[in-house]
Amino acid sequence: MSIDYAGFRRELEAFARDACLPEIRAVVAAGQKITKREYQAWQQILNARGWGAPSWPREAGGTGWDIRQRLIFEEVMAENDCPPLYHHGLGHIGPVIIRFGTPEQKARFLPRILDGSDWWCQGYSEPGSGSDLASLSTSARLEGGEWIVNGQKIWTSHAHEASMIYMLVRTSKEAKKQEGISLLLVPMDTPGITVRPIKTIDGWHHLNEVFFDEVRVRADNLVGEVGKGWTCAKFLLERERLPPANVARLELMRRQVTRLVEDASRAAAGRRDFSGLHHKLLLCEADVKGARVMMAEATDDLIHQRPLGVQPSVIKMTCADVAQRLTTIALDAVGPDAAHRFLAEAGEDVPDATWIQNYMFTRARTIAGGTSEVQRNVVANELLGA
Repeated sequence: MSIDYAGFRRELEAFARDACLPEIRAVVAAGQKITKREYQAWQQILNARGWGAPSWPREAGGTGWDIRQRLIFEEVMAENDCPPLYHHGLGHIGPVIIRFGTPEQKARFLPRILDGSDWWCQGYSEPGSGSDLASLSTSARLEGGEWIVNGQKIWTSHAHEASMIYMLVRTSKEAKKQEGISLLLVPMDTPGITVRPIKTIDGWHHLNEVFFDEVRVRADNLVGEVGKGWTCAKFLLERERLPPANVARLELMRRQVTRLVEDASRAAAGRRDFSGLHHKLLLCEADVKGARVMMAEATDDLIHQRPLGVQPSVIKMTCADVAQRLTTIALDAVGPDAAHRFLAEAGEDVPDATWIQNYMFTRARTIAGGTSEVQRNVVANELLGA
């Protein structure tokens, strides 16, 4: 049966306008940090409509939408200042449980991801491991009906407010390092877990260190086979090669920065020339349109099962570059008036300083793991046939 994509878009637009609460849309429209409160409230609204998991199959409680429907969903939600979906549960561990989990694990965990009851974080990175994930040393030994976990994770986003963590642990040192890794699901209120904040230059608390000291985890919280966690980890990273949310959210950011520059230009009329920033915005607008065309073409290729080649890498690289440029424009617009207030006391309302924080957060997020450099290498190797 053919899908009426135009009608589907109209249905989404009506829902976004009517269902997304004004206080949630205000946070998104202003470019402020979206917190657990907004994420969970929006997830509950979507789930009540049956749209809690756009990328999941119907049998797991998802929508069963195709890639084009998911792209339209992301575009419409971004256009209407609705929050993005929280990725750790819906985009990461949820699909892993669907693919590798037992029926009991699916029944326990998937409904709580869908309705927003559980808030997940990821325990992958460790001190001293750098980008070599397989070198992790956090250990888990089986005693009776429990895994005993010891070690440390770092750069753990949202660990301070998460109820669950999915983590890679070393269950064997005898095989090669990739084969001795397993995937565990651990409640964050388990005795022996300590969370310490990592202060970052953007002023937002989102990163943490997490310590595990003789933490006891029920044996049936291991996903997949013992020692096969590397397979789960690769599936998590590779399962969705196209990032529809990235392009849609890029357009949202462009609109936010455009409004910011226009407001700053009016406020500084006759005192400051904003023509250079307006020119840069036009260049960004052209690149955003280009990214949307690339995304549409890649989506069509995926639907018709044509090879994607380097398209996902080019799209990711473009989005990272434009996001950095947009936040730089925002910083240039508000910087002279807001920079001296960036060090305001905690809790003080400093609206303009939000974009200084946004600038720093975006730079860190798009540079993290060498994102742009990795994508450039992928593209270069493909073009050179390496």
